[in-house]
Amino acid sequence: MSAVSQKPKLTAVSILHYIRLVYRALLFLGFLGLYIYSRLRSTPDIAAILESRPLILSLIWIVFTVEMVFRFFPSRLESPGCQKQFARNYVKTGKTNIDIQDNNGVVLVALIWIAFNGVFGALHMSGILDDGIMILLCLAYSVCDMICILFFCPFQSWFLKNKCCCTCRIYNWDYAMMFTPLFFVRKSYTWSLLVLSVALLARWEITFYKYPERFSEATNGYLGCKNCSEKLCAHKNQLNRLWAQIAAFTEQRLRRLRG
Repeated sequence: MSAVSQKPKLTAVSILHYIRLVYRALLFLGFLGLYIYSRLRSTPDIAAILESRPLILSLIWIVFTVEMVFRFFPSRLESPGCQKQFARNYVKTGKTNIDIQDNNGVVLVALIWIAFNGVFGALHMSGILDDGIMILLCLAYSVCDMICILFFCPFQSWFLKNKCCCTCRIYNWDYAMMFTPLFFVRKSYTWSLLVLSVALLARWEITFYKYPERFSEATNGYLGCKNCSEKLCAHKNQLNRLWAQIAAFTEQRLRRLRG
């Protein structure tokens, strides 16, 4: 077979990730432009502008709420990383040694995230940052969430050292982390998103402590590479090879210029 036919193709799950990346990026850029405009014209902040347009506000709220609600149930259109918690996706391997490599970094990640957002929270409570900045921060996190899945995840590379998103110990923390800044925006629509995201995280953690065997590749065959429905590692490897080629080409050009 030709090399072209052997190239990894995007799966349905991966395509949905890219769709989320696009609309979240557009949402962030739109809100950023709106925020800059409102500051230059001394008009009401983003929260007030949103509340004056309830249809847009409701649509955004519904999109994120539906995304989170779907996470509470098994789905073939979700990543194996968040689906491993469900009993139907537990495929016994016959082994009993539960090995969760990235579990030791969980507390460190949680502390770093709380401290990092605590800085923004303190600035907000002191009046330096307004509600609009906290909403923009939340939207920036939503874009970074997809970047972590599709391209590069600092939590995976620097703290957890897990093999891939499929085995990630904190995969379902994403919405709670994304909506953390909303804790400081005292609106019903912001706190409702935050509460639902925390409920999703709590469900994940309770399942982990009750059924740790579902989260270990050693005991759950569903987490093996052959059962992966994303194949994102192939695309990440392609990206890494591309960056390596660019770096090598740049270094070669610099050597020629120096010579």
